[in-house]
Amino acid sequence: MKNNNISYAVSCVAAFLLLLSSCGEQQDRATTESPQVSTTKEVKEVNVPSFNADSAYYFIEKQVSFGPRVPNTEPHRKTGKYLVGQLEKMGLKTYVQEFEAEAFDGTVLQLKNIVGSINPEASKRILLAAHWDTRPFADQDSEDTDVPIDGANDGASGVGVLLELARVIQSHENKPDVGIDIIFFDGEDYGQPEGSGDFKPDTWCLGSQYWARNKHKENYSAYYGILLDMVGGANAKFALEGTSMKYAPSVMKKVWDTGNRLGYSNHFIYKQTAPITDDHYYVNTIAKIPMIDIIEYNPHGDGYFGDYWHTHDDNMDVIDRATLQAVGHTLLEVLYRE
Repeated sequence: MKNNNISYAVSCVAAFLLLLSSCGEQQDRATTESPQVSTTKEVKEVNVPSFNADSAYYFIEKQVSFGPRVPNTEPHRKTGKYLVGQLEKMGLKTYVQEFEAEAFDGTVLQLKNIVGSINPEASKRILLAAHWDTRPFADQDSEDTDVPIDGANDGASGVGVLLELARVIQSHENKPDVGIDIIFFDGEDYGQPEGSGDFKPDTWCLGSQYWARNKHKENYSAYYGILLDMVGGANAKFALEGTSMKYAPSVMKKVWDTGNRLGYSNHFIYKQTAPITDDHYYVNTIAKIPMIDIIEYNPHGDGYFGDYWHTHDDNMDVIDRATLQAVGHTLLEVLYRE
């Protein structure tokens, strides 16, 4: 995924400061210190089921076991069949969008967006998403750069967390009061590498672009959306990403405040960062659904993402159950309090 849009204007700083003032702090974009969230405010008691990080880990491991999920390959086809089967097995109303898209290099990709709906008749809906494909080459590595990567964190982690959320909600005696739509976007990571000829726009996030223009249900909309991307790394930091803050600052506040209230302030940090182009960008700009991105931010490296990003180090060794727990627990709390 994904690239930084460094030309993004700092148009949402005022909104950012306003949001954080309610947490007892005002800080500018360069500040890395997290404000303290008040623990004295009364929180309504809600029967929220427990998130199982071991189960989420298993779902990630299962995806990786098929091999790199590169479009037009057998591992991709097997993984797609597995994901559809899991959603159906859990009792979600399942939709499959099969379509073709041309990649930056002219390759015609056979792609598949997979959608599972909980409480499909509810009018108020929350959209959760992740991408399930993997990068077809390791362009950030120094060796075997033409070999596809495992994508354990970049792709499989978000899908694993969402599969576990679906399993937990479906097996719990009480369901959230809202409808939930889980979308596994395809073709996210087949974007044009930097420096590979003339720049071509919109070569990333092919599945979300298609879905935004061709939703799985006519006139579909959602109250808001949450995208998960690279949510399984050890000690991962999730910052207030710029595109999310531009289009859905109130959703960012809701999720980050919840994560901090639950004790995950080491993961959900109150620092605004530069925007990135990820699936949420097209959901926001084309589908007009306010969507945020929970995505790992590397505060100590040269780039936005971790050192494993788009390399062969993105394997199961990267995945940490404590991070999966932080993200899954936080999302369950948010959903059950709607």
